[in-house]
Parts: sequence; C-alpha cells; structure tokens
Amino acid sequence: MSKDTSLTKKKSGGKLPLGGLLAIIVLLALCAGAFMIFRDTTPPVVSIGPDTDQLGKGSTLSVKVDDPGSGLKSLEIYAVQGDKRIPLAAKTYPGGILQVQEDIPLDSGTMQEGQFTIEVTARDASLYPFGQAGTSKARKTYSLDLTPPRIYVESPVNNLNQGGAGLMIYALSEEAAKTGIQVGERFFPAYLQPGNAGKFLYYCLFAHPWDVPVKDFQPFIVASDAAGNSAKRSFNYHTNPRAFRQDKINLSDSFMEQTIPEFQGLIPAKQGSLLDQYLYINNTIRKENRARLVEFSRQTSPTMLWSGTFVRLPNAANRARFADARDYMYQGKKVDHQTHLGLDLASIQHAPVPAGNDGRVVFADFLGIYGNVVVLDHGLGLQSLYAHLSSIAVQTGDMVQKGQIIAHTGATGLAGGDHLHYGITVGGVPTQPIEWWDGTWIKHNITSKIQ
Repeated sequence: MSKDTSLTKKKSGGKLPLGGLLAIIVLLALCAGAFMIFRDTTPPVVSIGPDTDQLGKGSTLSVKVDDPGSGLKSLEIYAVQGDKRIPLAAKTYPGGILQVQEDIPLDSGTMQEGQFTIEVTARDASLYPFGQAGTSKARKTYSLDLTPPRIYVESPVNNLNQGGAGLMIYALSEEAAKTGIQVGERFFPAYLQPGNAGKFLYYCLFAHPWDVPVKDFQPFIVASDAAGNSAKRSFNYHTNPRAFRQDKINLSDSFMEQTIPEFQGLIPAKQGSLLDQYLYINNTIRKENRARLVEFSRQTSPTMLWSGTFVRLPNAANRARFADARDYMYQGKKVDHQTHLGLDLASIQHAPVPAGNDGRVVFADFLGIYGNVVVLDHGLGLQSLYAHLSSIAVQTGDMVQKGQIIAHTGATGLAGGDHLHYGITVGGVPTQPIEWWDGTWIKHNITSKIQ
C-alpha cells in the first residue's frame, strides 16, 4: 500500500493542476480586459478658434481636437443661431487619429448677422466608461458681422505735388481696426479724432512719394473692422509732377578712411576694401535706417501737436535738395546710386538747431548714415528729422516747443562736412520739407480742411 502511494506522488510531482492553470489564464484575461478598459480614461481635448469675439465675411472657424490615448472616433460641429441648428461638419475616424484640425470657412448664406454659438462634440475610441466612449463637448459664442465699413469723404479737394504731402479727412460708419490711405505698397495710417460724438472721423496725412510717377499714383482709402470686413474707396485729387536734380558724389580714399571708423561694429568682417565697406554702409545700412524711420512713424500722437509754419535753421545756405538723384563716382567710375531724401543746410560750424515745431522726441541717438539724430513727432504720423549732429540737447520722450534748441550741427554719419540734414517724413515716407515752411501751403492743404 505504501509502495503505490509513493509511485503516485512521483508521477505527479512538479506539474500544475489543471484548475490552477485555468485560474491563471482567467486572471491574465481579466488583467488584459481591465487594461483595455482603463488604459484611456481621459476624454478628448477640444479647442475652438479664432480667439476673438467677432467674425466677418471670409472668416474661418478652426476646431482642433487632441486625444493621445485611444485616438479619435468621431467629431460633430454645429452652429446654433436662434432656433436653427446648422450642421457644419460630421467626421468619423476609423483608424483612431490622435490629433485633428477642421477648418471651416463661414458661408455668408448659412447664417445671418448677429450672435451664434459653435457646439463641438468629440468622441474617442476608449471603452471607459463602460459601454460609452469618452466624450468631450465644447461651446464658443461669436458675433457675426457681414457688413463692411462705409466710407464718407469729407475732403472733396486734394492737391498734391510729387514728393509732397496732403491731408485727407473722412468718416466711417463704425470704428475701424485698421484704416488709412494705400499708395501702392505704402500704407499711411489714419487716426480717429476725439470729440465727434456719434461720428467716426479720421485724419490721414499721406504723400505722393517722390519715386512714383504721376501716371502710377493711385491712392485709395481703405478700412477694415474688427470682424475682418474691408472696404476701399477712391477720392478726387490732383497731383503735379516734379523733376528732381541729378548730382554726382566723388568718393576719395581719404574721405572713406575718415568716415568708415564711425561704423565699426556695424560692418561685417568679410567686407574687405574701403570701397566695399563704404558701399555696404551706403546700401544695406541705409535701408535699415530708413526702415527705422517707418518704425518711428508708428510712435505718433493721434492728434496734431504742431501749429503754424515750421521754422528753418537760421542763416543757413541750401546745399543738397530733396530727392536729388546721386551717382557715386570712384576713380572715374560709377559705383553706386542713391536718392538724397532731405535738405542739406549749411551754417556756421556747430550751429544751434531749433525744433521745427512743437512735438515729442521719439529718437535721440546714433542712426547709421544719419550720424547723431533727433526725430520729433508732431502727430498724425508727421515727423521731422535732424541729422549729422555734433551734439544732442534732448532725450527720448521730451516735449519740445517750436524754436527750442535741440542740438548742434556736425559731420557725423555719412557727412562730408558740418551741416544739418533736415527731413520731413509722413508715415515714415520722406517728403518735401519746403512745403512745411510755407504758411500759404499749410493753410490751403492742411488747416483749411480741419476748420
């Protein structure tokens, strides 16, 4: 009897009973099932754009959904306006996409102007909670504006000169997000004027740029509202062509040796010869400096800070004129061409420089080809520039009065001798300074319109 028992134990030793194996299999299956159920317990993340309150004609809605777990299963997008529920999109994603973005252009025939709500429902492919996929819902309310601003011209007569400036006064049916006068690729901002209850009145100083022939000069008033609706309108004007002088500048080694050291740190090391360095300054740095003038013009008062005619540097002789076309000659050969966009006024050495009119200092420092510079803002994008200064007597932010001494003439920057380079910019575009010394021109073209 004992012998049979021992044999039985030997035959079964080390083997798992069938019941235990089944229990392990069931346990693993339960673990796998639990993993599948609980591996994604986070619903999709939904964002609705754009991040604004107003939409207009041509606007696009953007719905972005992320689900890094089991992936997206379906997406529904509706617009709700009044008692209407308008389907905009219904998508299914059999592959379980982890991220999706749907861009939906607004059809002006689908909804009416006014408030509406975007409703988004996103479902992922998860099994949790039991029997129902993870679901996210999001809502965002917008106001739909399909009407562009209406433009009313208040200045029926506009006379300009090529290279000169003008003032346009107009009204809009609503406050604009952006408005002004477009001349080719140049934009001259307009500024909303205070104290006009119930009326959106704008002043816009603009220019007929010196480099735009009369036949190509086509200014338009443009306006866009907060919803992105835009309007465009032409207006009556007359402009006179102007012929500008031709000039030659002879470059010498001694002049370049004297001038270039002031620009060390601004010239790349690869620029080798004196001439190469000078041409880099006269071209690349010149373009950078003119771009800064456009930046300064945006730091302007929305109202006029100046009054009357602008004052001129006293007892000064005219040298280079506005829009002189200059050929730069070196050893008898033309090596460059630039346009002189200001007036050069020569007086005594280190002559005191008066502010042309009341204004605020927006820049007082070194500015490349202009050397030491003061830029005054007179409002509405009108600014005066004083360049090649030997010393500066004001600081950025200072308010100055007409005739106040702000600096002294010098020969800094690309100056061949002591003088004042005097410039006037409108919206950052250089214009003819002489107009602003002429009280009759100011009366007929500026102040009479305002009055």
